[in-house]
Formats: sequence, structure tokens, C-alpha cells
Amino acid sequence: MNKKNKQIQEFNSFNIVVFGGDGDLALRKIYPALFHRHQDGQFSKDFNIIAITRKTPNKEAFTSQLVTFLKATEGDKMKLDEIEMFAKNIEIIQVENQDPPSFKELGNKLNEHPDYQHIYYFSTPSSAFGPISRALKSVGLVNEKSKVVIEKPLGYSLASSNAINEEISEAFEEHQIYRIDHYLGKETVQNLMVLRFANNLFERAWDSEHIDNIQITVAESLGVEKRAAYYDNSGALLDMVQNHLLQLLCLVAMEPPSLLESDEVRNEKLKVLRALRPITKKTVQTETVKGQYTRGTIKGEQVNSYLEDIEKYQSKTETFVAVKAYVDNWRWKNVPFYLRSGKRMIKRYSEIVINFKEVRHNIFPSKEKLNNNKLIIRLQPEERIELIQMTKVPGPGGYRYKPIALKLDYSDSFKDRFPEAYERLIIDVIRGNQTLFMRQDELQAAWTWIESITDSWKSTNQSNILYEAGSWGPGDLILDEDSSWITKTWKEQ
Repeated sequence: MNKKNKQIQEFNSFNIVVFGGDGDLALRKIYPALFHRHQDGQFSKDFNIIAITRKTPNKEAFTSQLVTFLKATEGDKMKLDEIEMFAKNIEIIQVENQDPPSFKELGNKLNEHPDYQHIYYFSTPSSAFGPISRALKSVGLVNEKSKVVIEKPLGYSLASSNAINEEISEAFEEHQIYRIDHYLGKETVQNLMVLRFANNLFERAWDSEHIDNIQITVAESLGVEKRAAYYDNSGALLDMVQNHLLQLLCLVAMEPPSLLESDEVRNEKLKVLRALRPITKKTVQTETVKGQYTRGTIKGEQVNSYLEDIEKYQSKTETFVAVKAYVDNWRWKNVPFYLRSGKRMIKRYSEIVINFKEVRHNIFPSKEKLNNNKLIIRLQPEERIELIQMTKVPGPGGYRYKPIALKLDYSDSFKDRFPEAYERLIIDVIRGNQTLFMRQDELQAAWTWIESITDSWKSTNQSNILYEAGSWGPGDLILDEDSSWITKTWKEQ
């Protein structure tokens, strides 16, 4: 515990080394995050950014790409001279392979500032995580000040995930490893903690006695795009549920930590993951749905099927998954958590819906239904929080009522620029705060539950239900009033 506390540093000078430094993730997310934190004056200490590429460095072409992606985050507000000034902090170094001699130039650069903390960001396929870690260790570029940031996917199974972690752990200790999930950096997700644990009103009603069900949805209108090779080996369950949706479930379902410290929070999340009821051969058919998109229409344009997108004649990979999950503990006894994610949906949005139970008795003479209260936490595209409550309609002549939303819209309430999730997470890495990053035992618990689903799918030979691109999903799903997906089987229950 003492060692962990020592890692929570003030904002010290740093070198951040981005492997895959000319890749899509680095240009779209990592450099813009660093740029905006720099522009807001958060980098009070000296720093260097080192982009590691396998190709021969071309600073002019790199800067041109950087300008394009940075302008996309701010539009016409972005000033070219500010970008060029920031770009001077970025040095491009070629590392052709994971052999130690390839790291000589990087070593020389880092040794210019031996007192800086070295942050290694692996924006590469996970198959490279181990070899890069071993190479850094072998040439003496890993010390007590070093940190490593790793992106998903961390393998395709519990065994492969453990193997990757073992390779990384040969060079880095657990307190130096930051497993990033950008969903946890979203402002509304952070506000979920405050909403629950700083408001007596909600925390007292946050249990099975008052909540009917919880729905966590991540809908994407895009297809697989340039990720066909990766996606066909993972599918919606591993790509979205195993990390993003399970992390959101943990924040909704966890018990209050004793303190808002990294291990205290992660201990509570781990308890939730270990309490998830396994999906078995007996329950997999009624508690999971898997689907794959066919040709359809989105915003008036014809789009290809999944098979056409991946250029194959057949594939068993799911592009849609819905799971009815249960957390078997006292707080959540028999409360279903509906987890849903799909590609080529009719629209793009991510949200958490807390559906409270109906009032026990309707005292009003009107025969109109009393809608249950809902707390809607919208993560994207517009970040906001809504509380749906019943309100009297103004006017004489008795009680007439309707559901009205009390809204906290972040774009309306906070007029300044809204920081991206990666900005918060990268700053936390620099400061040494691991609260929003998964620990290895969390990852193992998540994989254990996910494999109860994949194993049951295989043993029952559960097939995909086809659905049209631009729809709400497979044919046996219906659209609820609040744009949530519930299977007919589940709704009848």
C-alpha cells in the first residue's frame, strides 16, 4: 500500500513515448489530448513527446497530419502557430523491430533527462506489448519512475490476456501498468460517482427494493470500417461488453469505497465482477442474443452487409450482442442489468438508464398510467443527465399528469470547451493516479464471466440472428419507449 501511495506524484517533468506514434489512435486521440492539456496550461513542467514509428521519419508529413487531426477537434478556432509550437515538443524516432539495437536512439534521447518520468504508451496491437516491454527492460529503459499505458484488446480470452500480462510484468510492476478504457474518462461517467455517493436521495434508493432494472447501451451507426481483420476475431462481446460495458456496470453496481483512492475503488469494482452470475448452457438462449447486420439503409444511403465489409462468404462473428446479467449480492438481488451493443444501428448513442419501480399504489382518480421514474445518463453524443419524473399538467379540472425530464445538459451548463476522455486519463497517468484504470485481477474476473458466455455459445451452437443495417437490431428485439432494447422474452418476464 505504501508503494502505491508513493506512485501518486505531483505533476513532474515527463517523457511520453508513443509506440505506433504515426497511427490512427495516436493522431486522433493521444496527441490532441496532450495538445489541449498543454494549451490549458496544465503542463507546468518540462516535457517531451517521442513518436516511435517503424517507417523512416518524415517530420513535415507528420506535422501536416497532426494539423489536420488537431483542427478536427477545434475547427477554425485552432491557430496554426499554436500547433507548430506544440509540434516542436514531438520528436520522431524510428524503431524498426523489437531487437535491442533498434532502441539505441530512443535510449540516447531518454538519457538526456534521467530525472524525468518515462511514460510508454503502447498504441500497437497487443501482440507487440510483450516484445516491446522486454526490449525496453533489456536496454535499461525501465526504472522505478517508468509507467506503461496499454490499450485494449488485451487478448481474445482469459488465457491470452494472462499471457500478455505475464510478458508485460517481466518488465513492469503492477503499480506501473495503466490499462486504459476511455469510457471511464467521460465526464458523465465521472459524475455518476458524485451522483451516487454525494447525494443521499439517490444512494438511499440505489438497490433492489427501489430499482426494477438497469440498461446499459452502446449503439454504433458505423460498421467495422478499417478494423475488419481485428473485429472478425473478436465480435461485439469482446470488443465492447468485455471492457466498456462491464466497467460501466461496475460503477453503477459497486458499493461505496471507504475512500476515493485507486485500490479502494478497484476493490469494490472487483467484488461486482466476481458477483456476476455466470451464463450457463441452460440460460444462454434466454439471457443472451447475438446478431449480425445485413444490407440496409442509414440516413438514406445503402450500406453493405457485415460479410461484404469483411470480404468473406461466411462468418460466425456477432456484430450485435444483448445480455441479461445479474449481480448476485444483497444490494442487487434479482435486478436485471441489460447490456447491449451493436454496429450499424439506426443511430449512435451510449447511455445508462436506471429504471425505478412504479409507485406502490396510484391514489389519483385518472386511469392514465403512472410512468416509473428513470435516471438517464447519456454518455454520447451529447453528454447529459436526465431525471424522468411525473408532473401535474397545469390547469383546472382535476389531476392530469405526464412524465417530464429534469435535465443537466453539459453543453448548455458549461460553455467552455469540453475536454475529451483521453485528456483526463493521460493526465491521471502523468500524476500516477490509477483509479480509472483496470487492475489485473479485475481483468481476470471480467474475462472469467465473458468466457461463461462464449463457452455456452459454443456448446449450444447458438447462431446469429440477422438484422438490417439501420435498424434497432435482431428481429426478436423490440424498441421500448425510451429507445432501449428489450427482448420480447425478457419483457414478458
